[in-house]
Amino acid sequence: MSLEKKYVRDGKRRIIGSVTSGYSDTSAVVRDEKNQITGRTSERFHTTRDGHGNLVSINSPDPGLLIGRKK
Repeated sequence: MSLEKKYVRDGKRRIIGSVTSGYSDTSAVVRDEKNQITGRTSERFHTTRDGHGNLVSINSPDPGLLIGRKK
């Protein structure tokens, strides 16, 4: 198992979160800029869930849905 970490940046190239993928269940863990887990995505079920397990999106496992864009 090889984990891969990608960083999510805002328009000014500041890191606002990260996504760690490569788990055996084809999911990814999404963390905010404070390294707190904000949710999980699932490639297998094509869903995105927030940190409380509530369904955020169906058919779109997009970490951007979990990490709010700062203005």
